[in-house]
Amino acid sequence: MMKILKRILLLLAIAFILLVVFNYPKLNIIAGYSAKNTSSSVFLAQRTLALTDSTDNNFGEVSFALDEVNNEGTYAASSVFGLLTRKAVYREGLGSVLITDDFDLTKKPLVPKRSFVSDTVAYPYGNGVQKDTLFANVDYNELNKAVNGIFNKESHTRSVVVIYKDQIIAEQYKEGFTKDSRILGWSMTKSIMSTVYGVLQHQGKLHVQDAAPITSWQDDTRKNITIHNLLQMNSGLAWDEDYGSISDVTKMLFLEKDMTKVQELKPLKYETNASWNYSSGTSNLLSGILRKQFNSHQAYLDFWYTDFIDKIGMNSMVIETDMNGTYVGSAYAWGTARDWGKFGLLYLHKGTWNGEQLFAQDWVDYVATPTPTSNGRYGAQFWLNAEGRLPDVPKNMFYADGFQGQRVYILPEQDLVIVRFGLKNYDENTFLSGIISSIKD
Repeated sequence: MMKILKRILLLLAIAFILLVVFNYPKLNIIAGYSAKNTSSSVFLAQRTLALTDSTDNNFGEVSFALDEVNNEGTYAASSVFGLLTRKAVYREGLGSVLITDDFDLTKKPLVPKRSFVSDTVAYPYGNGVQKDTLFANVDYNELNKAVNGIFNKESHTRSVVVIYKDQIIAEQYKEGFTKDSRILGWSMTKSIMSTVYGVLQHQGKLHVQDAAPITSWQDDTRKNITIHNLLQMNSGLAWDEDYGSISDVTKMLFLEKDMTKVQELKPLKYETNASWNYSSGTSNLLSGILRKQFNSHQAYLDFWYTDFIDKIGMNSMVIETDMNGTYVGSAYAWGTARDWGKFGLLYLHKGTWNGEQLFAQDWVDYVATPTPTSNGRYGAQFWLNAEGRLPDVPKNMFYADGFQGQRVYILPEQDLVIVRFGLKNYDENTFLSGIISSIKD
């Protein structure tokens, strides 16, 4: 009997070891997600660990992670069943980064130089209070009904800002969030990164129709891929954007030191310019290409802010980097809802900000031109309504789009920018059409 019991225990131990070995990479990713999100939420967004764990980290397998925060060391650590621990460190000016054991914490990182707009000049050109403005053609009861409609348990909406003719006409926040709360834009960061290309092209420092300057591609057919193809995610490169498994995108975000390399190493799988495939790896490769346009790492870090982000007063925004110091152009931009609204206004005004042209007017048409084979849904790192996916919303609306329904909608005909943040997707058509219909001709 004792021998049988020992054999059973041995078999259980072997089964447990095999289970751990088989699932170790996934546990690594789960702990990595939780550590990175916790560090950014607590130190960058100034939320509590309790709020972070009960909301942002409380879904699927991520909820299995146990999170701890070290305020003195400004880092978060997450473990899964005590089998492994991942750590993410916060650096002022750069946000949080998920690190490996060999990451040199003693080395002082370069940080971007920042400038800030006046707190007395009215929004949007400053961060001051706007003059009270009532538009006779706005039905405010109808407007507020449309906004209130998505503040419910199903969508977990955190903030909505509606801007009409440069004036905030509706603004609402979930309890615990205010106009000063930084929120992660997730893939809306792609639209930020794309805009940096627009600024550089306007300054004559690059042209998006040029071949992508990737040395490793010069001896094969990938040498014909242009920056334009990458911006439209139409390069033909292999990529798996599956967040529910161990995939290209989850390995890149939670295991890689240099996120720019993952897409670069992929082979061609489809025909270039005829095979739209959504790829966060492509966005990070594009961020790496941007880095090569500057003579120094400091110049690269500064440019995003000096010539664009701080230029329009998005002073709350922080773009986080990977361990190699490259901005994670696919996912990691944090900012207030009002500052994200300024981003939408820059496009609404066709690149002009307070009298200065930051990118060419035709850049707006460029990012809103449908990518071949995307069924009219995608442009140059922006999403589109060109084929009327949202039937009661104008087809020329385009928008920045992030995980869980982070959105900045730009509606040129209506002179509207609409910002929404939350934890779950929602009925976009009803929400947007309700706001649009509240503004009478």
